[in-house]
Amino acid sequence: MSKAVITLEPLACPSCLKKIESAVRELNGIDPNNVKGVFNASKIRVDFDENMLTVEDVEKAIENLGYPVIKSKVKIA
Repeated sequence: MSKAVITLEPLACPSCLKKIESAVRELNGIDPNNVKGVFNASKIRVDFDENMLTVEDVEKAIENLGYPVIKSKVKIA
């Protein structure tokens, strides 16, 4: 499993973060128990299987919801 911290444009409300977390949890290759957003920092941390998807796939899913991604930091475990 790899870990990624994805920084987003500032979010308008906590429900925006919940929407992002829910969508990311449903992606194949994501560990749904290890998806954690931080509203005040506009960041989301995810654990994912790099054999099933890339951090770019996660970013695209978030951006498809209408939330721009600023940058991602990935740590391969």
